[in-house]
Amino acid sequence: MLIARVIGELVATQKHASHQGRKVLLVQPLNLDGSNRGDAVVALDAVDAGIGDRVLLSTDGYAASSAVGRPQSPIDMAVIGFIDEVDVIPGVS
Repeated sequence: MLIARVIGELVATQKHASHQGRKVLLVQPLNLDGSNRGDAVVALDAVDAGIGDRVLLSTDGYAASSAVGRPQSPIDMAVIGFIDEVDVIPGVS
């Protein structure tokens, strides 16, 4: 799982039948300090997130497809929660 920020919504005129009715988001993975971590990725939305929201991103295909209620669907990533706060305790790994 990753921390990420929603940076956009995608519109697809053609998509897999199991994705019908699901919002598709563009999310930017983040480091703990809030800086960008790599490139933005595409994820299905399970929690009705919007642009600017800090979210929890599932990067496991089975967990992602289960989170959006579409087991057996070809899904790699899903937004599965909102993040309100991140506390980092120095010296704890």
